[in-house]
Order: sequence, then C-alpha cells, then structure tokens
Amino acid sequence: MTAYFEPAGLTREQAASRERTLLAALLLSIWAPLATGIAVVTSRSTTQVADFIRRTAELGALSVSWYVFRRVYIQRAGGGPADKARMERAACLSVAVALVSSGAIILGVGLFRLRGFHASGNVYPGLAIAGLGLLVNLWFFRRYAVLTRESFSPVIAAQRQLYKAKSLADLCVITALSAVAWRPAHPVTTYVDLLGSVAVAAYLVWSGVRTATRPL
Repeated sequence: MTAYFEPAGLTREQAASRERTLLAALLLSIWAPLATGIAVVTSRSTTQVADFIRRTAELGALSVSWYVFRRVYIQRAGGGPADKARMERAACLSVAVALVSSGAIILGVGLFRLRGFHASGNVYPGLAIAGLGLLVNLWFFRRYAVLTRESFSPVIAAQRQLYKAKSLADLCVITALSAVAWRPAHPVTTYVDLLGSVAVAAYLVWSGVRTATRPL
C-alpha cells in the first residue's frame, strides 16, 4: 500500500503552479536538441556541437526533475520525509550530473578539434536558436528565482541554477557563433569559437559542482 505525506513548505496550489512551470520548461526543451542538431549539420562550429550535447543532457535532467517533483508534491507518494529528501536529492544530482558531464564532453570536443580545425559553414540557424533559447532561459531563470524566494524547494532551486547556467551558456554560444558569422576565415575566429566551448564547459562544471554540494 502506497503511503502519502504532506511535504513541508509548499501548499497544493503552490506545488501545482511549480509543476506546471516544470512541465512547460520540459516541453519547450524537447525541440532544442533536434533543432540544434539540424543546425550542427549546416556548420562546422565546435561551439555548436558543444551546444547540441549540452541541450541533450539538460533535457534528461529536466525530465527527472519534473517526474520527481510531480511524484513528491503532486501525487504526494512516498514513505515519509526521508523518502522525499532522497527523491529530491536524486533530482538535484541529475541536474548536477547533466551540467558536469556536458561540461566535460564539451571540453573534450574543443580540445580534440583544436588542431587543424577551421570554423566554417552556415551558423545563422544556430545563432537564431541560441538567441531564442536565451530569451526563454532568462524567463525561466527569473520565474524559478521568484518561486524559490516565495517558498523554498530543492528541486526548484536546482532548476534556478540550471537555467542560470543555460542563459550564460547561450551568451557564450551567441558570442562565438557571431564571430564565426562575421569573419569565418580569420585565424582568430577559430580560437574564439574554441574558447567559447571552453568557457561554456568551465561554467557548466562549476554550476554542476555547486548544485551537487548544496545542502537540501
């Protein structure tokens, strides 16, 4: 028989509002890996390859976070506060793993393509996707920040950190792709593109470690 409990900190109305936000974020994120993957085919940008990897990993973390939040706060199922804490920790760790693994893979891609790589191809689709992504991610970051201040939930706090990282990563992607679009044949452009990947990777790893070590 399934046990039910009342998680502290959120009313049912607050939980429902947060669950809708998580679901909206998840649904909007489903298209991102596909759209970015198509953009990767049209260009040879290391930063864009890195962006595709990042978005795919983040989609997995968003799926776990939505499922855990729905089970804990909407279905209110579990064995008690200890199980609630365990599930919330799993959601936070999924975000941390997505951030750190994305950063590590992105850094590896950048270093692997350091020799003999020249940025080229049509990067405008990637620029458009990154620009739209930045606007969406900034909105969700602000939304999660407001929800976290209103009433704390570890899952929502982790999403705030994730969307902050996503927004800053989008800025790095836009900067790097803009350089490729402006001067694709210039030697400096190659290094701007690669440095964009390194900057994204470093911030993702830092954000992942911070998320994993933050107490519930």
